[in-house]
Amino acid sequence: MKSLLNFFLFLFTLIVIKTGTVHAQNVTTAVPAAITAKDPETRIREMGLKLRTPGPPSANFLGAVRVGNLVYLSGQGPLKEDGKFMIGKVGKEFTFEEAKYAARLTGISLLESLKAEVGNLNNVKRIVKVLGMVNAVPEFDNHSQVINGFSDLMVEVFGENGKHARSAIGLGSLPRNIPVEIEMIVEMKN
Repeated sequence: MKSLLNFFLFLFTLIVIKTGTVHAQNVTTAVPAAITAKDPETRIREMGLKLRTPGPPSANFLGAVRVGNLVYLSGQGPLKEDGKFMIGKVGKEFTFEEAKYAARLTGISLLESLKAEVGNLNNVKRIVKVLGMVNAVPEFDNHSQVINGFSDLMVEVFGENGKHARSAIGLGSLPRNIPVEIEMIVEMKN
């Protein structure tokens, strides 16, 4: 049994070396050429996104902290155009599709905080790590698919550099009863 396992590990290593990639669950997503040909600031304008200037944090913390070439962004929630948060629990007040939209709105809030911290999003090298939290009823189990609303937005804005390591978890509650909270770490070019 052990020798069979070693053989499969050897075979897997050869595949990785030969292809240079590993695809989780055999799922790969191609980034359209139109996305890779434009810079993030241009893509945001073409998508019609209006990035607001974020207000100050509601307590004794910072919205973003830069350490070297990394920017750590505090957790954000889905802020609507009227400046109010979406409020409610996924599986009770919100459907799966509404929750996925909430994750996208949260991504816009994070882009606003990132831009406020670094000035120009064209200086982003890549999105490194994301933690997505979903406020859901106990029976709900599509947390990672909800956070895809955020991840898809990052790829739309940053192309291949928007793909990131990610954790998605379900929780019994979130601050202010928001349906989604996401934090991220971003690497800058300089």
